[in-house]
Amino acid sequence: MATPARPALLVYTRTTDYRHDSIPAGVAALRALGDFTVDATEDPAAFEEPLDRYAAVVFLSTSGEVLTPAGRRRLAAYVGAGGGFVGVHAAACTEYDWPYYGELIGARFDRHPAFQPGRALTEDHGHPATRHLPAVWEFTDEWYDFRTNPRGSVRVLLRADESSYDGGGMGEDHPLAWCREQGAGRVFYTALGHAAEAYDDPDFRAHLHGGITWAAGAIGQLSRGGGPT
Repeated sequence: MATPARPALLVYTRTTDYRHDSIPAGVAALRALGDFTVDATEDPAAFEEPLDRYAAVVFLSTSGEVLTPAGRRRLAAYVGAGGGFVGVHAAACTEYDWPYYGELIGARFDRHPAFQPGRALTEDHGHPATRHLPAVWEFTDEWYDFRTNPRGSVRVLLRADESSYDGGGMGEDHPLAWCREQGAGRVFYTALGHAAEAYDDPDFRAHLHGGITWAAGAIGQLSRGGGPT
């Protein structure tokens, strides 16, 4: 019996503003997950072709304006028709001039304090991106603040404990990772992933894996042999 083809991811890493040195480590980590084939690109022309063959599109620390008008239309149509979308870290610093993208991602980046250790609080253990995490997760990152709090329009999975680091600006309710639906599609976003070292962390890799498989609707195929959850 032939082995079923692995689902494919389109991993987009174009930057027109700040560029993270961790992008190559992030791409390598996604390839190492093993459950997906990965097409990594910085070419906006990739979004001017049909996206139907991808189980999910991943914006990995993209920044600035990264899509053409045709690419924007393709991405919106893809997600609306059931495609998965995943944003990692600086994906929230992307496409500020496109209102649809702000709705898609859930919240836009505002600022961050210094890169430092802190604590993430697991709010929802019922999601594949967080079910493996402890209630209090010690991590080192930039602890993004957002222009708006997405709670109410997203399912919050992780939030920051601002008492555990210096410079937080959102208060006690500070979402860090969440998921939502857009049309027939699924969206997962995590603010974590600034440093290359994060992508070697087993808990962070499992966080990404769970978020991607959920967004791709591939939980059943990859985990339990049943339907997506």
